[in-house]
Amino acid sequence: MSALAKEPRWERRKQDRPQELLAAALELFVERGYAATRLEDVAGRAGVSKGTLYLYFDGKESLFKSVVRTSMLPLLDQAEARIEGHAGSSADLLRDLIMHWWQAASHSGVMGIAKLMMAESGNFPELARFYHEEITARGDATVVRVLERGMARGEFRRVDAEAMKKVIVAPVVMLMLWEQSLAPCAIAPIDPRAYLENMIDLCLNGLKA
Repeated sequence: MSALAKEPRWERRKQDRPQELLAAALELFVERGYAATRLEDVAGRAGVSKGTLYLYFDGKESLFKSVVRTSMLPLLDQAEARIEGHAGSSADLLRDLIMHWWQAASHSGVMGIAKLMMAESGNFPELARFYHEEITARGDATVVRVLERGMARGEFRRVDAEAMKKVIVAPVVMLMLWEQSLAPCAIAPIDPRAYLENMIDLCLNGLKA
């Protein structure tokens, strides 16, 4: 019998609580926004008391940062690992990173977090700074690495990688925001895969040496 199966049910439940609170918080932050989300509502959705929430998180800002880190840092870890392990062309690497990011983001709360940050950053600059330092800057750095790799190998023409990274990232962010806002009521829906394939094709033809 496994160690987990031997543990009393209440102990297993206690170990699950942080993740349950993070899942509830993610749902509410995306639904209501940062300002309108109350800790008692997060606790209620997770099925615990507000006092229990404070056993794991100092307050709403701490909870929000944990939600962002839990949701997004694994995707950044995966992206960096894909760069390290890629032996093929830089064009294939760029395509792989963008498509893998979209696949992972569309099955998580990442798109909701992106929309939330765009809406709330002006009112909560400290959260915007945190998001930039831990998420945006690291994500941008992966794109810069691919561009520099391609230029060093003679696959991409010489470009300003720091400027070009935003040109590549911006359409992906736009698609994430579209999916979280206009997509449900759009008269002319966007096919995400076709959109990304065309965007990647445009980028790669512009970068080609």
